[in-house]
Amino acid sequence: MTRILRTERLLLEPYVPEDEEDFVALFQDARVSRWMGDGPASEADDRALFQRIFTKVYAQDLFDVWAVRRNGLLVGHAEIKPTDVVAGHEIIYALAPTAWGLGLGTEVAEAIVAHGFDALGLTEVHATVAAPNTPSLTLLNRLGFEHVRDITEDDGSTTRVLVRHRGAGDES
Repeated sequence: MTRILRTERLLLEPYVPEDEEDFVALFQDARVSRWMGDGPASEADDRALFQRIFTKVYAQDLFDVWAVRRNGLLVGHAEIKPTDVVAGHEIIYALAPTAWGLGLGTEVAEAIVAHGFDALGLTEVHATVAAPNTPSLTLLNRLGFEHVRDITEDDGSTTRVLVRHRGAGDES
C-alpha cells in the first residue's frame, strides 16, 4: 500500500479517481511528457495509464505511485518501482511547468529516495534521464546521484543511468 509522504511544501499521496483530468493534463503537456518514457502519448493512452494505476499497480500492490500536491492542487507525479533497465528500483517524477523553478523537484526526489531507503530497505536507488534533460540531471547530481552508464535508445537518443547509494547525501 502506497504510503503518504510529506515534504515542507508537498503532499505525496495515492491518486484518487477524481484526479484523472489533472493527471491527463499533466501527461498531455508536451513540456512534461517529452522527458517521460517514450515521449508524448495520446490522450487515450494517458487515460488508460491512469486506469492501470488503480486496476494493476494499486490493486496488486506492485509499486508506489503518488499524486504530488501543493496547496491541494495536483502539481506532479512520482513513482519508485523495480525496473530491469537497472536491475533495481528507479525513481520517476514529473512536475507541471507551473511548479518548475521553485525547488519542488528536489523535494519530490528527496522524499521518494528516502522512502526507497527507509520504507523499502533499498541500498541504492536509480534514475534514468534523457541526456538533454539538464535540469533533472543537475537536480539528481545535487542529491548525490552518480552517472553509471549511458543507454543508446532505438531512436538514437541517449539516456543517462544514475545511481545513489544509501548514505550518499542522506541523513538516514
